[in-house]
Amino acid sequence: MTLSELARAAQLPKSTVHRLLARLIELDAVEHHGAGYKLSLGLMQLGATTPAASMRDLALPHLAGLHRWTGETVHLGVLRQFDVVYLEKLARSNSPVVLSRVGGRLPANCTAVGKALLAWEDLDDLAAFLPSPMPKLTPHSVSNVDALIAELHEIKGHGLARERNEAQPGLACVAAPVVVQGIAVAAVSVGYRSDTMLNPRVDTALRDTASQIAREVRQSVGTNRTNWLRR
Repeated sequence: MTLSELARAAQLPKSTVHRLLARLIELDAVEHHGAGYKLSLGLMQLGATTPAASMRDLALPHLAGLHRWTGETVHLGVLRQFDVVYLEKLARSNSPVVLSRVGGRLPANCTAVGKALLAWEDLDDLAAFLPSPMPKLTPHSVSNVDALIAELHEIKGHGLARERNEAQPGLACVAAPVVVQGIAVAAVSVGYRSDTMLNPRVDTALRDTASQIAREVRQSVGTNRTNWLRR
């Protein structure tokens, strides 16, 4: 983006934006690009050192195995406030275009990944903190807080979250939480066309993958770094 474009987007004077950009360039967060500016590789390197990125590295071999076995789109996501942030996405070249992308956010109540994570929150208190109504991505999205809490209790009971046409028409998803020391630090999902039937063994494969990732994270974190896992 050019200086003028950035100033308009930020609704700030050009002089202020220019001063901020100069500092961001010094910090290697932004770099010049022709007549404008772009995010730098230094920012990518910084992001790669976060706990979430480390967890993504640990999870990737297991996600790849699940992707090969199912032939469907596989996600790894974490919860930030009431959104899902996607850390990884593995899809076929001919997969349908979906809203999810690495680094992208979607409302947690509209996704299987988000529901799997919300189910491990304190459900007695969660209702008081959720926005009411919750955001909707499709007419099928669960926006009523009481209905969502009831569904989360069911998810906590059997360990898998599901959604069909709630994040995007024509798509469905099933997800399992990655639970470490009683905390759902992430969730893994398998996404597919809602008019198709998944292999009945997918639920078991998904649970196994989440358990394998949890074991990897637990071994990496140890017993004295619980705060590393918290949001």
